[in-house]
Amino acid sequence: MLEKDVWFSLLKISESTKAALLNKLGGTEEVWKYSRDSGWLLSGDRSELKVKAKISVSPGEKEIEAVSSALLKNGIRLVCCNDPLFPAKLKQQAECPAVLFYKGSPSELGFGKTAAIVGSRNCTSYGRSAAAAIARDLCRSGIGVVSGLARGIDGAAHRSALANGGYTCGVLGCGLDIVYPRENQSLYSEMFAKGCVLTEFLPGTRPAPYNFPKRNRLISGLSDVVIVVEAGEKSGALITAALALEQNKSVFSVPGSIFSNMSSGANRLIRDGAQIYTDLDDLRTCLSLDSAAPVDCAGAFASELHSRIFDVLSEKPMHIDEIINITHIDIKQLFELLFELQLDNRILCLTGNYYIRAAND
Repeated sequence: MLEKDVWFSLLKISESTKAALLNKLGGTEEVWKYSRDSGWLLSGDRSELKVKAKISVSPGEKEIEAVSSALLKNGIRLVCCNDPLFPAKLKQQAECPAVLFYKGSPSELGFGKTAAIVGSRNCTSYGRSAAAAIARDLCRSGIGVVSGLARGIDGAAHRSALANGGYTCGVLGCGLDIVYPRENQSLYSEMFAKGCVLTEFLPGTRPAPYNFPKRNRLISGLSDVVIVVEAGEKSGALITAALALEQNKSVFSVPGSIFSNMSSGANRLIRDGAQIYTDLDDLRTCLSLDSAAPVDCAGAFASELHSRIFDVLSEKPMHIDEIINITHIDIKQLFELLFELQLDNRILCLTGNYYIRAAND
């Protein structure tokens, strides 16, 4: 069956035509038989004759074998749009891909609520902290997190979802055998085990710029709402927001500083009509939430170092340099510890690398 699925994925016809063939014939095996039987026509009109002429010119055996080998070597699976495992939300969208490649478990995309968290790759500490906090609250409310597995906002959202035991799905603009960016290798591995990573691109497809708008339409399509955390005027997150509106999805934007270029696009979305995201209560209506989930921040600290950092902080902002001077913790390790304290809602990061205790502590 894998050989026929790969053959089908390589056909040079539109995604809508592929979907129509699957719906009419039942599966890739039947489409393959149809392509081989010159006397078998579904309607006999000119458009069908053109389609049949195209699919009768099959991909070569070497090409099919190369893709099949790449799938098996990398543990990548393939699902067609007529399969129950295929995400139902995507089937409702125009230009739905007929075939998806995935690793992990996509089954949770078929039911329950999901929210996309998107934003700038070159985000600020404010944006990273906001993305992590939003993902945490979503997951504690049973809402899955969808994003693009890029650096910056995407990575912060995925990591926070995993850290809080939630479900998260990453959508790629390249083949699943390519880790992009390379720095996300460990994140990829963890998501394969605890979430899902998927793409419509064949193995070996490089992350070319023109792939990402296609990727973005899947991010919005897989989600019930889209939340833009931090985005400049030319951020790809704005493309995702525009696609979400075309798909009749709700768009939220996290307000940012008027002095930050990283927030100019996100603020403009609010000016143009996007809903403001300040906390989970803002999603209550569009996601039909009974109530905002309480965030439990009580309990012991994860380590003595976490406790030491927390003890030096107060309601008065303290700069990272001052924290280093007091705690004598290496700066790289300190940033990791501060980030973990933010995920636990113990502290907040302010613009300029200043930190304070969270109000509920």
